[in-house]
Amino acid sequence: RREGTDVTIVSFGKIIKEADKAADELAKENISVEIIDLRTVKPLDYEAVLKSVKKTNRLVILEEAWPFGNVATEITYHVQANAFDYLDAPIVKINTADTPAPYSPVLLAEWLPNHEDVVKAVKKVLYKL
Repeated sequence: RREGTDVTIVSFGKIIKEADKAADELAKENISVEIIDLRTVKPLDYEAVLKSVKKTNRLVILEEAWPFGNVATEITYHVQANAFDYLDAPIVKINTADTPAPYSPVLLAEWLPNHEDVVKAVKKVLYKL
């Protein structure tokens, strides 16, 4: 979805728009973000993820799901099993809060990951916090 050299963000679905916003914001700080849009999770394009991680050496996974037992967990496992030596920082997963989805629009906005969460995670894996 987007070429970059400093960090890989993997995502899919409508939440990927937050990754796009974050990448635009980070580009203003000369941080080059590569975005992998999985499009499908079965089959999952492990090859594209591994190729990107081997290039950028850092991985942030953005998913609109609870933090336990999700696609991000599977990607994390696969990258650590097959490209661990390429990682220069721990993988960061960004998920929804570990609570039921709230009904209130104000609370829902806090529950969902946003571009600010992505910016913070990218800076964390780049050790720029």
